[in-house]
Amino acid sequence: MAGIREQKKAETRKAITESAVQLFTEKGFEKTSIEDIAREAGIGKATVYTYFSTKDEIFMSFCDEEMADSFARLQSPDRAGVKLLDQLLEFFMIKFTFITRDNEFGRQLLRDMVFPKDINEKAKEHDQRYFDILEELFRSAQQRGEISDQEDLFLLSVHFFSLYLGVLAGWYTGYVSTLEEVEDKMRVLFLQTLEGVAI
Repeated sequence: MAGIREQKKAETRKAITESAVQLFTEKGFEKTSIEDIAREAGIGKATVYTYFSTKDEIFMSFCDEEMADSFARLQSPDRAGVKLLDQLLEFFMIKFTFITRDNEFGRQLLRDMVFPKDINEKAKEHDQRYFDILEELFRSAQQRGEISDQEDLFLLSVHFFSLYLGVLAGWYTGYVSTLEEVEDKMRVLFLQTLEGVAI
């Protein structure tokens, strides 16, 4: 019985996120209300609030679920020997291609990442998941001797994430226009950081 109940919850949660994504695409994030999402999903507004407190939470949940499999593959044991630069490029290209597949989604997610309306625990948990993955990539690189074991892993993660945001902003302002350019720019920026620019 408990299994059926959990399955029903999962189905309801999925219906909410899928309905929300459809409406965000059709109407835009700002013009979509929780009531709209509930109506589209065929459930009551109160039911939506049982699963999510805000539209932002729905949006972040969708992003996490969509990218979970890709990031799981990135962390699989058979990837342990891949060079740090290639792992970083793969990590950030997964995020980039997901975010930019729809301009409205991308702009909304960029706003949420850089200029959130409110600081809440859910948003922090969302961000922390990505930093955890990055820190693990750096930790493995330290163990392989690719980078110094004296580096602060959190600060390294923040630094590379900032470089990624710069390229992402370049995409939305027209400075880069193809995925090949995006990967090339990130490769150069990441290499400069990993190798250092001092002479």
